[in-house]
Amino acid sequence: MFSFICLKKNKMFKRIFAISKKEVRQLKRDTRMLYVLFVFPFVLLILFGYAINFDVHHIRMAVYDLDKTKDTRDFINRLTSSSYFDLYGYLNSERRIREVLDQGEVQLVLVFPEDFSRNIYSGKEAKVQILVEGIDANTASVIANYMNAAAATFTLKITQEELAVRGREGYIPINLEPRFWFNPDLNSTRYLIPGLISMILIMTAVISIALSIVREKERGTIEQINVSPLSSLELLIGKTLPYSVIALVIASIILIAGYILFGVTIKGSVLLLFISTLIFLFACLNMGILISSISDSQQIAFQVSALVSLLPSFLLSGFVFPIESMPVVIQILTNITPVKFYIIILRDILLKGVGLESFWMQIIYLIIFSALFLFLSTLINKKNKTV
Repeated sequence: MFSFICLKKNKMFKRIFAISKKEVRQLKRDTRMLYVLFVFPFVLLILFGYAINFDVHHIRMAVYDLDKTKDTRDFINRLTSSSYFDLYGYLNSERRIREVLDQGEVQLVLVFPEDFSRNIYSGKEAKVQILVEGIDANTASVIANYMNAAAATFTLKITQEELAVRGREGYIPINLEPRFWFNPDLNSTRYLIPGLISMILIMTAVISIALSIVREKERGTIEQINVSPLSSLELLIGKTLPYSVIALVIASIILIAGYILFGVTIKGSVLLLFISTLIFLFACLNMGILISSISDSQQIAFQVSALVSLLPSFLLSGFVFPIESMPVVIQILTNITPVKFYIIILRDILLKGVGLESFWMQIIYLIIFSALFLFLSTLINKKNKTV
């Protein structure tokens, strides 16, 4: 019995290997696809590494107020009265500062010392500390500029209304001390690299597997495969395996290039990065299988793949445009793409260096996407066979 099972598994592995070998040979002859897979990523790396800028609204802000005076409340109200800052809440300990930043709950923590108001009215320097999530260099710079403008406005108010009568015309009561977490150099490429990896993976997985399966339909070889001893599972594994390996290799190359060119390092767990990438890749492959189930030509498969994967991933994932700045309806719509959740995972691992406790929900979302795409593709395939 054991020998029979081993023999059966051996035959299955041989069939899977034969399909994968056939797919690799076809890929070698397709120079256009090779160009897309291996050249286009470096074009994206240069483009997004040097040419993208952002604008920021609705910055999530938490406050650690040790002074608790009218002056600190007035300073906070001036920030939240505009569309640039949203008050997340007040923190009650220094430990909470690290927690809300590590978990990505806020982008900015404003810290008022105990002697803030006393120093203002005694002629001393009143310091205010801002802790900024510096993963996105442009966003962090914008936040710092907003805070500088707010501090200058508040300083002018105090100087004109209360301190001018004391004859201290050259006195500057507030000294802002910004500190940028996770990305102290404010290098925007470090923020873009995770999104770029996501785009490359979904491009490789979704489009490639969809075109590969639909190609068999166009050439009429899918009927030969259906009557062969090859099962549907073996066919899908054999076809997806080469593209999975290629996607992982390209992602590794981008990480290496990012390290050499822009100093991007993996601060978190490499094992978590690998497992998360496999889960995301599984979701992308299932999406490609679903597209191939409803497509009859490579042209249609490519157009549908670009429409449902690349376009939403570019516009709605937070890769280029901050989701917080989008209208509420569009923010809800961003949940249609798995890239949104994978980018959060990559930024947490690559830039923050945090563990699974910070992005376990994103892993669950990716698993749900995988199960949903697999269920729909299976349902459509069964329906097509019964027609």
